[in-house]
Amino acid sequence: MAPRVLVSDELSETAVQIFRDRGVEVDYMPKLGKDKEKLAEIIHQYDGLAIRSATKVTEKLLQNAANLKVVGRAGIGVDNVDIPAASKKGVIVMNTPFGNSVTTAEHAIAMMFAIARQLPEASASTHAGKWEKSKFMGVELFNKTLGVIGAGNIGGIVCDRAVGLKMKVVAFDPFLSEERAKQLGVTKVELDELLARADFITLHVPLTDKTRNILGRENLAKTKKGVRIINCARGGLIDEAALKDFLDNGHVAGAALDVFEVEPATENVLFNHPNVVVTPHLGASTTEAQENVALQVAEQMSDYLLTGAVSNALNMPNVTAEEATVMGPWIKLAGHIGAFIGQMTDEPVKAINILYDGKVADMNLAALNQAVIAGVLKAQNPDVNLVSAPVVAKDKGIQISTTKQDKSGTFDAYIKVTMVTDKRERSVAGTVFSDGKPRFIQIKGINIDAEIGAHMLYTTNEDVPGIIGLLGMTMGKNNVNIANFTLGRSSVGQDAIAMLYLDAPIDTKVVETLEATGMFQQVKPLAFEV
Repeated sequence: MAPRVLVSDELSETAVQIFRDRGVEVDYMPKLGKDKEKLAEIIHQYDGLAIRSATKVTEKLLQNAANLKVVGRAGIGVDNVDIPAASKKGVIVMNTPFGNSVTTAEHAIAMMFAIARQLPEASASTHAGKWEKSKFMGVELFNKTLGVIGAGNIGGIVCDRAVGLKMKVVAFDPFLSEERAKQLGVTKVELDELLARADFITLHVPLTDKTRNILGRENLAKTKKGVRIINCARGGLIDEAALKDFLDNGHVAGAALDVFEVEPATENVLFNHPNVVVTPHLGASTTEAQENVALQVAEQMSDYLLTGAVSNALNMPNVTAEEATVMGPWIKLAGHIGAFIGQMTDEPVKAINILYDGKVADMNLAALNQAVIAGVLKAQNPDVNLVSAPVVAKDKGIQISTTKQDKSGTFDAYIKVTMVTDKRERSVAGTVFSDGKPRFIQIKGINIDAEIGAHMLYTTNEDVPGIIGLLGMTMGKNNVNIANFTLGRSSVGQDAIAMLYLDAPIDTKVVETLEATGMFQQVKPLAFEV
């Protein structure tokens, strides 16, 4: 059955058509995002939800989203999506961080020109027939120092445009490398130095606990007298009341704001200030940008729902379509190994240690890790999936470690997972053969070649004669058909294991019968999603 997507905000017809062309059923209801009750009533029908800013994806809404797999935000800001709640629900949240980058960067440059030359005020005055030429004395941008806080995608474009304007550009960004700074033609500095040197400051960072009020009263006091400030990123990065005080006393010469702490901003302490230019969150508001982000979100959501490829996800490792094809069998294997271990213990898990050997060590390990963790945790919580697994593991205090090594044995590649509890450690290793089928290759240190079936029975025993006959006879008496079986042992007379492939799940009475013989150390029915 084709996946089904709901578009609950305004999205271009071209984007809606992309869903249809890709084979995704789509319902276009652009006004529904504002009707919380109706949206909550029907959201369970959909695999995907495409939104802009009007739809609020809350924990309450997600509780009704029984089949939802992905939320796609056409745009960069996801303030209207409860990402932690989505992660716990197992819903991927995507945005489109690059579709409106140029547009937003250009708006920041336009706002910088506006406050440098007092364009809005001069325009209003001239429209009023005043011709106040001497009143509007501006400043040049040439040779001025621009301080860019956040030199990522949008900030990087601003840096490039400012260098083209022959400005001196200094940038504060903990993630900016010296090599990238040289590419951009900017000087990387610490925040305090930027505040002291900049004639203009522009903000291009997300709103987080660390960046909230990054231009608060204390930092505004560190700025150069006469500084002009631009914010086209997020409201909350500037303490608006403090900024007004610094504008009033003349320390800050001007400010240009496209975003506000409370939006829609119908009133604000900075409104009508003579040295402040304001726009109603227009950073992404160009025809090109709106079309770009809409097309991008439709492509991303379609890719995920149809192929498993993950792009621009905020709570899941990105996996390209090519990676999804190559890694598919390995992700299955990782999940199967985790599921085996998870079903083998009822004890609280303290740690999960994952070893990647050979060519698999060069794959997208974040996605493989999540498959392992999800497999382990599903035994106790069937609702866990790739997205929610890391959140659940963190909540439970489970330590996750990853090790990579070059090819070290018979196989070109393998994954080995060791689960640690207070009482024991349990290890299982597996690989993917050339036929694309995952296999277990080692259990409890015993080498084995076991394919993975939907219904299996795992037993451990001392290596003595008669075990196979006992298993076969017991299954036969209880009308359980054995499709195949695999054996392994550490050495003659030592530990041995058996894996039986069954046509259907077995009754607990069969397990109790085998345990009652006293011949087995462990008898465990297993189930896998194959």
